[in-house]
Amino acid sequence: MKRYFDTGSVAVIGITFSLFVVALFTQGLTHDILLEAGVLLISIKLIMMAYKTAVFYENILKELKNIRESIDKNT
Repeated sequence: MKRYFDTGSVAVIGITFSLFVVALFTQGLTHDILLEAGVLLISIKLIMMAYKTAVFYENILKELKNIRESIDKNT
């Protein structure tokens, strides 16, 4: 599981799940605040995933550039 999820992701998922479970048993303003906090954490998780994807994409582009340069040197 550590291969696919980092510590931050597991923490965000756990806290979000906890907020939604607690929101099931509350009413009124507390219920609404817990749901909003859960939605906020989901948004944060999406931002974290987008950043991780962008970093991965940059690494792939660098590797492709290195491969292309080594092919050009050999031909």
